[in-house]
Amino acid sequence: QVQLVESGGGLVQPGGSLRLSCVVSGTIFRLYTMGWYRQAPGKQRELVARITGGGITNYVDFVKGRFTISRDNAKNTVFLQMNSLKPEDTAVYSCHTNVNWVDYWGQGTQVTVSS
Repeated sequence: QVQLVESGGGLVQPGGSLRLSCVVSGTIFRLYTMGWYRQAPGKQRELVARITGGGITNYVDFVKGRFTISRDNAKNTVFLQMNSLKPEDTAVYSCHTNVNWVDYWGQGTQVTVSS
């Protein structure tokens, strides 16, 4: 069974930083693209960043220069380093992968940016 478990969310002030982690089990982690998504109340879920098994990354425009996605294949973990956080970054952040045409999601971790 593929499982994804996020951690690292919390309450931070605008301009602050958080690092999210997602530990993956049940698959050969290094072979698969990982993504971070977020969803705010009343809003659609949106992609934040992705990283391939080989380390190729892409970001949505509104996080470029602020967020960094990375992975440690030896530890089956993907990270999202979030700097210069803004109130509009407030959302539940979830990690995602697709294995053999099946989507897998973590439970999500709440990120709240507020003064």
